[in-house]
Amino acid sequence: MEYKYLGQTGLKVSELCMGSMSFGWTAPRDNCAPVLDAFVAAGGNFIDTADVYSRWAEGNPGGVAEESIGAWLKTQRRDQIVIATKVRGRMGDGPNDEGLSRHHIIAACEASLRRLQTDYIDLYQTHFWDEHTPLEETLRALDDLVRAGKVRYIGCSNFSGWHLMKSLAISDRQGLARYSGQQINYSLIAREAEHELIPLGLDQGVGVLAWSPLQFGLLAGRFRRGGATPSDSRLAQLEAPGAIDHERLYQIVDALDRIAGERGVSAAQVALNWLTRKPGVASVILGARNEAQLRDNLSAAAWELSGEEVRQLDEASATPLPYPYWHQRKWGAERNPPLPALRS
Repeated sequence: MEYKYLGQTGLKVSELCMGSMSFGWTAPRDNCAPVLDAFVAAGGNFIDTADVYSRWAEGNPGGVAEESIGAWLKTQRRDQIVIATKVRGRMGDGPNDEGLSRHHIIAACEASLRRLQTDYIDLYQTHFWDEHTPLEETLRALDDLVRAGKVRYIGCSNFSGWHLMKSLAISDRQGLARYSGQQINYSLIAREAEHELIPLGLDQGVGVLAWSPLQFGLLAGRFRRGGATPSDSRLAQLEAPGAIDHERLYQIVDALDRIAGERGVSAAQVALNWLTRKPGVASVILGARNEAQLRDNLSAAAWELSGEEVRQLDEASATPLPYPYWHQRKWGAERNPPLPALRS
């Protein structure tokens, strides 16, 4: 397992991160500790969760993933584990039980600390945009948590380019803690972040944490050209007209299969390895329901795609650039040097 710096910070995180969205949902509580043990045994030090995981599951009030991680964390050396969690989603029935107000952020942080059974959160992330709260209020509250020692670093998740850039500008202008990481959907299928968010991260020193690297299982090796779609798959749930570009999906899967066969590895490993090679990516967030699934995914860190294999996957997954990006690339390529890559 390799370790990379989180953005421009001095914090090193494992290139693969253990996600916990399934804890208490598709992954029973009893499976959580063995999965986390296997992840750490493989060299992983970075675990991502959120207070709302998995509030959507029947009978789950939220906080279950944090509670599971907290119970496991008591068996570990706390200083060797990097814990990331999130705030924004609804955690109760009251009018202030959601959002990025100072009121909710402070209360939610205290609640997460209790569930995680720890004195501090390594990376505290705003889960998604709150259009009702001034950014100054949100960022000041996060800065106060950093100054109080309850949070070490802050990050954002699911922001657009202008959301993130405006946040960074306010932090710089007011001398507040700055977002060091951005959690984004990034995979061979979902490459839209390459238009704005990844160049922004490279320019501003905000590390990328890629979620759903197998795009809800579409790149995990269960889908083949001409084959039947598994009835229990996420693809089966997205079969609305235009929801999935099937030809592009199978073109990507064909390339994954070809490289996986030559390498003697799984298609999932190839898809994960491709992401770890992309500029600006600090860590790739894994989701696993059991140890067997996790161990295969972790093996993606044991080898490396060649430059030619990366090129083949880039080509198979490429889409036409929308305006204004094609215009910027066409007229700016000769005069503008490539953006600097984040440290690795």
